[in-house]
Amino acid sequence: MSTEEQLVTVYTTTYPAAHIIKGRLESEGIPALLSYESAGLVYGITVDGLGEAKVMVPESLAEQAREILAVE
Repeated sequence: MSTEEQLVTVYTTTYPAAHIIKGRLESEGIPALLSYESAGLVYGITVDGLGEAKVMVPESLAEQAREILAVE
């Protein structure tokens, strides 16, 4: 992954499930990062964006990542 390449969101889910999605992508050779709001994690709630996690991948691999996730 280039340090200049933009990251794009390919999946949005709850924080714990995001780790599973991230692992699935990484098992296919696609590097992934999680972006999440920490207050939802601390308080264990999912309201109005709290507790939401975004799975992000390099833009050049976004379509491939979406295809992998669509099969599941």
